[in-house]
Amino acid sequence: MIRVNNIQADLSVDLAGLKEIVSMKTGLDIENIKAIKIAKKSVDARNKTNVHFVYSIDMEVWGDEDYISGILVWKDVELIKSKPMLVIEPKIRSKLRPVIVGSGPAGMFAGIALAEGGQNPLIIEQGKPVPERQKDVQTFWQKGILNPSSNVQFGEGGAGTFSDGKLMTGIKKDALSAKVLQEFVDAGAPQEILFLAKPHIGTDNLVHVVQNIRKKITSLGGEYRFEEKLVGLEVKNNQLCAVQIQKADGSLYQIQTDKLILALGHSARDTFEMLYNSGIKIEQKPFSIGARIEHLQSMIDETQYGRYAGRPELGAADYKLAVHLPNGRSAYTFCMCPGGEVVAAASETSRVVTNGMSEFARNNINANAALLVGVNPQDFGGEHPLQGMYWQRALEEKAFEMGGKNYFAPAQLVGDFLAHRPSVGAKSVKPSYTPGVKWCDLSELFPDYVAETLRLAIAEMNKRLRGFAHPDAVLTAIETRSSSPIRIIRGEDLQSNIIGVYPCGEGAGYAGGIVSSAVDGLRVAMGILS
Repeated sequence: MIRVNNIQADLSVDLAGLKEIVSMKTGLDIENIKAIKIAKKSVDARNKTNVHFVYSIDMEVWGDEDYISGILVWKDVELIKSKPMLVIEPKIRSKLRPVIVGSGPAGMFAGIALAEGGQNPLIIEQGKPVPERQKDVQTFWQKGILNPSSNVQFGEGGAGTFSDGKLMTGIKKDALSAKVLQEFVDAGAPQEILFLAKPHIGTDNLVHVVQNIRKKITSLGGEYRFEEKLVGLEVKNNQLCAVQIQKADGSLYQIQTDKLILALGHSARDTFEMLYNSGIKIEQKPFSIGARIEHLQSMIDETQYGRYAGRPELGAADYKLAVHLPNGRSAYTFCMCPGGEVVAAASETSRVVTNGMSEFARNNINANAALLVGVNPQDFGGEHPLQGMYWQRALEEKAFEMGGKNYFAPAQLVGDFLAHRPSVGAKSVKPSYTPGVKWCDLSELFPDYVAETLRLAIAEMNKRLRGFAHPDAVLTAIETRSSSPIRIIRGEDLQSNIIGVYPCGEGAGYAGGIVSSAVDGLRVAMGILS
């Protein structure tokens, strides 16, 4: 396979047009190009008068080795050796089934690997399957009635199910990440996630994808048990020998196992407490807090694409911003949801948490992103390993009170926030958060250094993205669940201080998104299989 890089093409160019461009770039007669496929695709919007796509194209050509070698001397052309996909061969089955706690990306992909390895994994999930979970989430959003075990954080697919399904990642692209993307496609995700620079699946697709992954795991001998929760460990001579599980009706039972994968997610607070009390070593780690910032999507499109804004080939524009500020703090945008909505993401009663979500079409009127300030253990107010979690919880309780104690979220216009005055209502940007918002002064919610950092960040980010500091933009608070506040310590063998307990994924502190969590789940499962 020969890859031709840096193919610049007009927005309207189709695959046949790309073949002609490749022919002109390389000097090959078009008849000598046997087939082409897109390897990478990104948008170049640096020049707003000439927004275009940039491709890497893989092609097969007719010709002998000398002919192909001649092509490889050209600029932007390289020989691509086909990388074998990760294939997991069945191993001798252990006497005891491995148990996975959590069905988010880490848990699902650990389940795929162990099922393909013939180990009949058992996945324990305290939430519900997607169809029932969707009903609980809608009830919360529409009526403010929260089910603490079935919500945006807990249930089939984990927190990622109700998100934009973004698959950008900073980890190395290797056989593990390639398997993650291919498994998503095989389960019904759009084929384009294999080559887009900024791939996403969309919540409307994710709800089907996670169910199809469950079907694959169960077809290979795995098993899901919903509405069941890990509540205890049985350990002898520092070796795990059983786990205690609680059913929805409160009854308990034991599972004999010597391999437990903790794919918990970052909101499993009562489980963190149980693990700490069981002797599992846990440490504090930095995370971030802030609010969702919401603009009109049309403004973001115009700022990013100029006269090309609204072109269907481009879709809704996104952004990613990060700043280091004079006060020594850093702030950044995270989980930007073009054409999306701000959603209620609480998992505990009497607490408010916000998050963002987009469907695949990204066609809602507003854009939103988390605007976050990095916080460190010295900010948490104590040395207990779970102190960051307790601090999160206190901020969420304060947001609940400021919102009116009915799961409304405290909100403020950016113009008012910068001017240190409370807001009294929306202007051109209507907040999308349901059940609703209560206008206030967010300075009363955040620690002073967070509020100061957010103000500095908004002004600085406005220099990089015109309109970011628009006075009508809406801040909806509080966002606290961007990453886990703890790390469950593990060694090079991927096990905790208790033999047989394998922490993995975002909740355990070893990942930061869908792909990295899924890859960590695969990595831990491969370690068990080996």
